[in-house]
Amino acid sequence: MKIRLITALAASVAFAFVPSSALGQRQAPPTPEQRIDRLERQVQQMQRQVFPKGRPADTAGFADDPAATQSSVVTLDQRLDALEKQMADLVRLSEENGNRLRTLEGGLNQLKTDEDQRIAALEQKLAEAATAPPAAAPETVPATTPNKAKPTTGKPGTTKTGTTAPAEGGPAVAASTPAVDEGEDAYTQGFHLWEAGQYDQAIAQLKSFTSAYPKHRRVSYANNLIGRALLDKGDARGAANALLANYRSNPGGERAPDSLFYLGQALMKLGQPAQACKAYAELDAVYGAKVRPDLKKLEDDGKAQAKCS
Repeated sequence: MKIRLITALAASVAFAFVPSSALGQRQAPPTPEQRIDRLERQVQQMQRQVFPKGRPADTAGFADDPAATQSSVVTLDQRLDALEKQMADLVRLSEENGNRLRTLEGGLNQLKTDEDQRIAALEQKLAEAATAPPAAAPETVPATTPNKAKPTTGKPGTTKTGTTAPAEGGPAVAASTPAVDEGEDAYTQGFHLWEAGQYDQAIAQLKSFTSAYPKHRRVSYANNLIGRALLDKGDARGAANALLANYRSNPGGERAPDSLFYLGQALMKLGQPAQACKAYAELDAVYGAKVRPDLKKLEDDGKAQAKCS
C-alpha cells in the first residue's frame, strides 16, 4: 500500500513536469505592443523614482493633457501686452510732464529776471533822486513849440556877472564878460543850430561841446538840448534815452528837472502814458517846490494829457 502511494505521487509529479515543459516549448514570443507596454511601465516606474513629487512638465511622461493649456498661454500673452502698454503710457506721460515742468521753470525764471531788472532800475532811480537838487533857473520853452523865442524874464542864461543868454542857455546878449568863454561859444553854436531846426548838426555840435568841456556849467543844458533835438526830429526813443541819461548822470544839473519833464513828453510820443506819469511824479518828488513856475505849468498840462491820477 505504501509502495502504491509512492508510485502514484511519482507519477503525478512526472505528469506535472511534462505539460509545463511542453507548454514552455509552445509559448510564442512577445509582440511589439507587449514590449512597448512593458517599456512604458518601466519608464513610468523610473519617473516615479526620479520625480517623487510629480512630473515637472508634460514632456516628462506620456499623459495626454499638457501642463500649460493654449488658453492659459493666450491669457498670459494678453496680460504681458497690457503691462507693456501701461509701461509705455507711463513713460510717455513722464516725458510730457518733464517737458511741461521745464517750460514752466523757464517762464518763471524769465519773469523773475524781468522783475529783478525793473526793481533794480527803480531802486537806482530812487538812489539817484536822493541827492539834493540845486536851484534851477527858469525856462519858458513849451514842449510843443521848442523853436519859439523864450521870454527874457528869469532866463537860465543869466550869469553871476549879469550876462544874459537865451532861454535854453543861448549866446550872451551883453558883452559884459571881460574874457571870452570858448565853451560858452561852443554851446551857443549848438543852440543856434537847434533853434534853426538843424537838429542833426545841433546834436553833433552839442556832443562835441560836452566831450571838449565835460566840467562846463552848460553840460546839463547841452545834454538836455540833445534830448529835445531828438524829440523834435521824431526820434522819441532816442530822446527818452538821452533825457533819462542827463537826469541820472547829473540830477543836480540846472536842466535835470527839464529832462524829467521832456522825458514824460517822449514817453507820450511812444504811447506810454503810465510811464510818463511816473516821470512827472518823480519830478515832483525830487524837486517839488523848486520847480520853476513855467516848467510847473508845462508839467500840469502834460499830466492832464497823460490823464495822471
